[in-house]
Amino acid sequence: MLEPAAARDKAISLVELAQKKGADAADAAYVGERSQGVSVRLGALEDVHRSEGEEIGLRVFIGQRNATIASSDLSNDAMATIVDRALAMAREAPEDRFAGLAPEEQLFRGEPANLDLNDGGDPDPGELKQRAQRAEDAARGVQGVTNSNGSSASASASIFAIATSHGFSGSTRATGYSNSASVVAGEGSSMQRDYAWHSARHLKDLESPDELGARAATRAVARLNPVSIKPGKLPVLFDPRVATTLLGHFIAAISGSAIARQASFLVDALETQLFAPGVTVRDDPFRERGLRSRAFDGEGLPVKPMDLVKDGVLTTWLAESASARQLGIQPTGHAVRGVSGAPMAGPSNLHMAAGPRSREEMIAGIGEGILVTELIGQGVNGVTGDYSRGAAGFLISNGEIGPAVAEITIASNLKQMFATLEPASDLRFRRGVDAPTLLIPEMTVASA
Repeated sequence: MLEPAAARDKAISLVELAQKKGADAADAAYVGERSQGVSVRLGALEDVHRSEGEEIGLRVFIGQRNATIASSDLSNDAMATIVDRALAMAREAPEDRFAGLAPEEQLFRGEPANLDLNDGGDPDPGELKQRAQRAEDAARGVQGVTNSNGSSASASASIFAIATSHGFSGSTRATGYSNSASVVAGEGSSMQRDYAWHSARHLKDLESPDELGARAATRAVARLNPVSIKPGKLPVLFDPRVATTLLGHFIAAISGSAIARQASFLVDALETQLFAPGVTVRDDPFRERGLRSRAFDGEGLPVKPMDLVKDGVLTTWLAESASARQLGIQPTGHAVRGVSGAPMAGPSNLHMAAGPRSREEMIAGIGEGILVTELIGQGVNGVTGDYSRGAAGFLISNGEIGPAVAEITIASNLKQMFATLEPASDLRFRRGVDAPTLLIPEMTVASA
């Protein structure tokens, strides 16, 4: 794996070679990663792995034709070969009047912000094994836990670099750590399983394995002895770990490519009241140690914190250069890419801001409802917004969380859900996408 400066230089040299051989324009992306992990189950070591690899991708343009090719061989001979192949592919590709590099006048200039994404660590397998074992031991020590699906711990380091033929080059370095545990509670046909997981850029920010394991066990035990429910229209609370999925549907619906294809239920929603007044959805690429923080986007454009939804109003699409040209707008600095294929639009650190009411206050005001802690299946139509998914969680009765419920379905339409949802005050920044508990005042709930 190359150092950041060397990775940037490699991308620059590949672009220069492509221009020398006949490309009208080109860009290149380098990704290098070192990762290792350990998994244990029932106190015994199950797996140890370590890998290190690197790839470089080249995109070339000949007029309005383009092609992309990638290689894990970074030798000079391999670089010459992929340039020749990319150019040959581009000459045979169909014309695409929207494809091209980002606008040169908008490229990021200057020094990138220090986002503190790298702690320089490289723990040995023994440290990772100890972390995984502690998480599993903590989980198995909770009364009611009868088995384990295992626990794991991992560490990684990565380098990303891009270069374009019209003057941009940049590179970043980041580390990452994660820990997970999954256990089973109960016996026979009444068994239930659940898990806990956490990831961080710095090892010292990672949740204690004892707390993580205990949380996984408590969740599993709480799901024992689920009760049946009567079908009907009920208020539904989305626990933070599933509330983020609603933001995922929102982002897919406002991506420039979906809007340009007229394949989104939000195609006419720009600058309209999509959520209730007071609701904010914010994208923040500059969060220190954020899992998706970045100093520039995948096309070399500057990035900035942005309210995608402000006081409930949808303010923007997410557009990389190609979809921006289709829509007749400027790119928004949200391009993401790997070494293969063209850049696509995607968020950085995304969250829905906390609301004024606590989760407990919301629950206290519900006579009968559902707290959803797990979603199952993919029953979401991105064109119509129709929403129907399998779920599990807990019954809410008379303002208190009651017994577990399982094998239920919840259904509505995302536009209606967005318009009526209320965020609670329990927002925590733990993932790349974060949300507090979300209350949907009415959904159709039934047994699966």
